[in-house]
Amino acid sequence: MSDPKKKTGNILSNVGPPSELPSFITANVAAPPAGAESVPPATPMVTVDDTTKREETDPFIPTTFSPAIPASKDTSQFTAEQAMAAAAGVRPAEPALPDQPVGRDFASMILNPEPVAAALSPITQGGSALFGWMKGAVSGSGILQKVAEKAKNSVDTIVTTLDPQMKEYINSGGDTEVIVASDKDDKVRPIREAFQTVFGKATIIGLAAQAVGIAAQPVGFAAGLKGAEHRINSIRAENPRVDDHLPVVAVENFVVELFPDQWFEAGAIVLFDYAKNILLKTVTQMTPIPLPVIAALQADTPEDYMLKDTGFATTVGSVMARNLNTSHTEWHRSYTSVSRSEMILTAAKTIATLYKHAVLDYELTVTSQVDSAVGAATGPSSTGGDGGDGTPQPAE
Repeated sequence: MSDPKKKTGNILSNVGPPSELPSFITANVAAPPAGAESVPPATPMVTVDDTTKREETDPFIPTTFSPAIPASKDTSQFTAEQAMAAAAGVRPAEPALPDQPVGRDFASMILNPEPVAAALSPITQGGSALFGWMKGAVSGSGILQKVAEKAKNSVDTIVTTLDPQMKEYINSGGDTEVIVASDKDDKVRPIREAFQTVFGKATIIGLAAQAVGIAAQPVGFAAGLKGAEHRINSIRAENPRVDDHLPVVAVENFVVELFPDQWFEAGAIVLFDYAKNILLKTVTQMTPIPLPVIAALQADTPEDYMLKDTGFATTVGSVMARNLNTSHTEWHRSYTSVSRSEMILTAAKTIATLYKHAVLDYELTVTSQVDSAVGAATGPSSTGGDGGDGTPQPAE
């Protein structure tokens, strides 16, 4: 039985000794210096037949390249026609030799004898496709205009979201200007927002005004409307900035007994445009008032109060704010979760929309009146006449 240790051994032990190096390698190898010991290689070198290994792993298919134009041909001076003829195997005709040798004086060469303006005229003309599209794009109804408007609206939305107070400055301007007969922010701000929402851009200015001849707390619809009208008349008479061409809006809060022993508080909003003869009225959302509060208002009004026929001497806001322990301008929110500004905003949007329609109707009426006046001034058409006996004759 053979020993298994004899079968195992160094794999390289079965490899034969290396062949001699080629002469061009051995000739360039320097001889070791004298006295230096020659160190034999640690392991014998193994030569592998590269050709055999390449055939086993990656077979190589030899290819040949045959150019259409021989390499001996100088194609640097070929034209496109000559190159195609050479590729087809046709011998081009020899060019005629010039009388004078060709020089390299580029300064004397004329690159484009046609004027530049005439050469570029198909591009720069307004009717061309490129510049015609650009002209239409930058026009008032073009694509770029719409993109700019959308970008502006997006920026305005971001600014007003970060700072809501910037909305009134961004949307101010335009052809609409309205005066508010009050300098209180809870009245001016919702009216401004309502008109800017309806008209897009509007300038809203609040000026202080008092309701003269009306009780401190008007009672009934008639008293509320009368108080708003007094505020409008007061601001138009006392403030020189308010002329007849500026519409004025006034808000007057009142209480009313709609049902037996059931009282409500609301605000009357009145808009008056003297120049266009437009008068609009509406009422805000109603807030129920407890009966003890009305009893307190009646008790605080003296018998000799001069304006007792129009209401109470004490406002409902002062009593509600004292009972709710809040500001007299915030008692609506504390009592009903709806602020006074929100109530005014909803009703003011109605007023603004109605005013916009009324202005359009007024402009149409004025236009029709002007057309009628022009037609009357020019007289009947002179296309016909009469024959002298009073009978009309048709036009020729």
